Amino acid sequence: MARARRSKERGDRPLTTAQRLGSIVKSARDIMRKDKGLSGELDRLPMLVWVMFLKFLDDTEKIRETESALRGERFVPAIEPPYRWRDWGADPGGISGPELISFINNDEAMRPDGERGPGLFAYLRSLHGSEGRDRRDVVAEVFRDTNNRMISGYLLRDVINKVNEIHFDSMEEISVLGHLYESMLKEMRDAAGDSGEFYTPRPVVKLMVAVTDPRLAETVLDPACGTGGFLVESYLHLKDQCKKVEDLEVLQKKSIFGGEAKPLPYMLCQMNLLLHGMESPQIDPENSLRFNIREIGEKDRVDVILTNPPFGGEEEAGIKGNFPDDKQTAETALLFLQLIMRRLRRHPRPWRAAVVVPNGTLFGDGVAARIKEELLKEFHLHTIVRLPNGVFAPYTSIPTNLLFFDRSGPTREIWYYEHPLPEGRKNYTKTKPLAFEEFAPLLAWWQDREENGRAWRVPVEEVLKYDEGGSLLSANLDIKNPDGGEKLKHLPPEKLVESILAKEERIIEIMDEIKWALR
Repeated sequence: MARARRSKERGDRPLTTAQRLGSIVKSARDIMRKDKGLSGELDRLPMLVWVMFLKFLDDTEKIRETESALRGERFVPAIEPPYRWRDWGADPGGISGPELISFINNDEAMRPDGERGPGLFAYLRSLHGSEGRDRRDVVAEVFRDTNNRMISGYLLRDVINKVNEIHFDSMEEISVLGHLYESMLKEMRDAAGDSGEFYTPRPVVKLMVAVTDPRLAETVLDPACGTGGFLVESYLHLKDQCKKVEDLEVLQKKSIFGGEAKPLPYMLCQMNLLLHGMESPQIDPENSLRFNIREIGEKDRVDVILTNPPFGGEEEAGIKGNFPDDKQTAETALLFLQLIMRRLRRHPRPWRAAVVVPNGTLFGDGVAARIKEELLKEFHLHTIVRLPNGVFAPYTSIPTNLLFFDRSGPTREIWYYEHPLPEGRKNYTKTKPLAFEEFAPLLAWWQDREENGRAWRVPVEEVLKYDEGGSLLSANLDIKNPDGGEKLKHLPPEKLVESILAKEERIIEIMDEIKWALR
């Protein structure tokens, strides 16, 4: 019934396709380039995001309002008149110029209803839930550090009118928002490379969530959540498990947690989660590394951690002091790995983590080796998936790996799986990226493991090396595929024979294919 009414209200308005969305975003950014208050894309992108956030929020609130009316229920909006998008943004000939800038920026201003009151941002920052945390708290958090940098209210009105062409009132249109994220992330890649933040491709996120398999009533954390890819995928994974109203209550309030210190990804994360159905995402807007990890107790721990922490960056001295003296480092990836280990619940049940790390983490010595020693002795590092070059293109060409570990006991052996590039390809690119379907062999192997040309296992004794006095010499997890020509001695004779026979069979197949092609 609600869908039918919505269709009627829409009339003949065309859907906002991915192509049209890209065109709208480009036009809005072209307008912003004319404004002297914005000096570059890292100024323009946050502007575009907060404008879109308010448009998106109003569209979704219209849907909820209609559905509540059909159920005979009272609807409580997150934003009251005259601060809703429909009150000041929807009319192309509405408030503009200096009046628009004053309404948005000032603590007190003339409102669109002709009365004086708090300005838009002042009002949004003052919101709070009436009974516990709700969408109003999320809006207040999003706008706490958000500012309008545009000087011209006329240009800002033009941007608002462009964004007003995007409609978030159908599932078809909501599904294309990912294209907006992608266009923004492409513009951020240079800055991302400088700070070591590489946004995780959706197929990698889906794989990590699928094999980690979060269950309803478990708590899921991403302490470096960026735009929320892992949290959204986990939310959808858990939502499929909900069978009753009580399950949805658990999912909404007790399941999904994140942390993101940078304002733009933080806002995108909130918008992403709200868009997918979370009422009030619980995202910490500060540095997840700011706590002394020696003081983290059971109440701070979670059941599942899924993350791609920043790497290659450096943390300040105050952050390093939150870690044990012999494991202090400025390398963010190693600090986050320690945080993840400390925040994983300690009970005997195999609480688990999946983490993206660069190759440097695998072979690093010194502090890195001591951290890996703790990981192997106190956790079960059961699987390392080695990803080929280009998976994270265009953000980085650094080879990356996926670590999977849990609390089921110390590591005795580690399974490695080398994900191959598609046949005939030298790497992935931004125009030919990784597809989730390529993980089908890995997913099949995950449930029924045996060594083959892509999978091998290594006893922990070959990783942890000690001198005669028992001091740690190295903890090298950078073990190459023995079937790739290195370390063949690790294969037992029968497996070596099987590998050679498999290669011979493949050579015969290729020769047959060539003969058939030459007919």
